[in-house]
Amino acid sequence: MANARKAVGAAAGIAVHVAGLDWQAIADELNAHGYAIVPGMLTADECIATAAQYQQASLFRSRVVMSQHGFGSGEYQYFRYPLPSMISALRQSLYGPLAGIANRWHELMDMEARFPPDHADFLARCHAAGQQRPTPLMLQYGPGDYNCLHQDLYGDHVFPLQAAILLSQPGKDFEGGEFVLTEQRPRMQSRVEVVPLKRGDMVIFPVNHRPAQGARGVYRVAMRHGVSRLRSGSRRTLGLIFHDAT
Repeated sequence: MANARKAVGAAAGIAVHVAGLDWQAIADELNAHGYAIVPGMLTADECIATAAQYQQASLFRSRVVMSQHGFGSGEYQYFRYPLPSMISALRQSLYGPLAGIANRWHELMDMEARFPPDHADFLARCHAAGQQRPTPLMLQYGPGDYNCLHQDLYGDHVFPLQAAILLSQPGKDFEGGEFVLTEQRPRMQSRVEVVPLKRGDMVIFPVNHRPAQGARGVYRVAMRHGVSRLRSGSRRTLGLIFHDAT
């Protein structure tokens, strides 16, 4: 994969790789478990290069120190437009197949919104409603840092799925810092899922709700995500959100 990316360029290689994924298997995992792991979405070199962008202030529109807002401990930065080419390619190429899954979910959950197949058309909808700030972000954690359970909503227009790519190597760059999902079903206690990721792996997961099959039909399950306490080292993650922010 790395040689193929170098031959055609990282951004073009990303689009080819995404098109070749087993999207039926990804949809099945999302439906069954509320998340899907895509191993090796980025190569080791791409992870290192992307993580290094955190130090390039000109790439970002804002920086958030989580402890100042009660979000946890650590920090993150939102990219500004125009996005770096590889991040733009990830966002655009992932959106199309995810839109098909999102539309099926909304139909099952009896939710009105539907999503066009092209990301530019969906962003035009966001921008017309005043959601014009880009939402892809990079998160940085050090020893003792964590991210409280949350949802990345940002406005009235919400795309129901998002993705995160781990840029650091567990067991070498850091210890702890596991990606965590919680699922709240009606009249039940929350269920927790710890998602095992290696460097370059991508996890796709719900922003807010997902459909679940019950004895009386389909119902909505509320999802939240976060990161457990980092015991040592440094961890960086790329977050891909497909709606823009107010």
